[in-house]
Amino acid sequence: MRHVTSTYVVAAVAVLAAIAAPLCMPVNIATEIAIYGIFALATYLLVGVAGLYSFGQAAFFGVGGYVAGYVFIHTGLPLSAGLLLAAAGSAAVALVVGMMSIKRTGIYFMMLTFAFNQMIYYLAYSWRDATGGEDGLGGIRRPDITLPGIGTLDLSQHLHFYILTAVLFVATFAALYQLMHSPLGLILNAARQNPRRTASLGYSVYRAQLLAFVIAGAASGVAGALFAMLYRIMPIDAISWTNSGTAVFMVIIGGMSSVFGPVIGAAVFIWLQGFFSLIWARWPLLFGVFIILVVLFLKGGVMELFERARRLLGGSTQKRTPGSAA
Repeated sequence: MRHVTSTYVVAAVAVLAAIAAPLCMPVNIATEIAIYGIFALATYLLVGVAGLYSFGQAAFFGVGGYVAGYVFIHTGLPLSAGLLLAAAGSAAVALVVGMMSIKRTGIYFMMLTFAFNQMIYYLAYSWRDATGGEDGLGGIRRPDITLPGIGTLDLSQHLHFYILTAVLFVATFAALYQLMHSPLGLILNAARQNPRRTASLGYSVYRAQLLAFVIAGAASGVAGALFAMLYRIMPIDAISWTNSGTAVFMVIIGGMSSVFGPVIGAAVFIWLQGFFSLIWARWPLLFGVFIILVVLFLKGGVMELFERARRLLGGSTQKRTPGSAA
């Protein structure tokens, strides 16, 4: 019963955040934060839950973007079909990569995912007929969506497209929270702490991690498809290993102690990226300093600030209670 209640509370917080975002910032920035929130949640499933430090998530992000872009440019398929094909294509690539990478651990796993990311990047770079090469895949349309009882939603309007993105973000958020508390999530958490003992209990660590890898790949593909629709182009940089690093940085900045961490990390990352670029042309230096400070002084990420505030308020409340009682 407690888990069901907490699920509703977490979902309500996600919905409120999605509603408040376009009221606090330009709608395109809010949309990008929601998209990268999905991408960061997918990465968090691997890094924070399964303990798999993947530096190849941008490959699945890019595959989803290219598949959706190709579908929306060259076919008349509806939006749902394009998103499903993007998720399926990314999941299929993730399955192949995961089958060969998960058998390795630690630095070897990270290097394998990085190597596959680079292979897929150069494949996209050289396959100009399908991906546009270094120019990217341009001319991606946003097909309208028909909702029963509401009518046709024109996704060319930025607010309407944000609504679609926000709905998918909340759905991803709720699904990840449920997965974390499911038997699969418990197996992944146990395997992250002690894979040998988990295997000795009869659980297949390899299958559980592979399934998580495929799920994260599919979610990354949906994020990539939305990113391509947002800017109506799928740039080659989106599939680069630097975008994989961006997703990992978002998880680290936000913190891995809570499912809210990667979302907060995505919001902070995108907001600071825009802020630093306005005050200095060499803004990546400032951003690098920020990440170093977070790693050195906030090992739990931004979520640690909330935890410290909670402890401080809790401590002060406990100190005032005896005095007030006296």
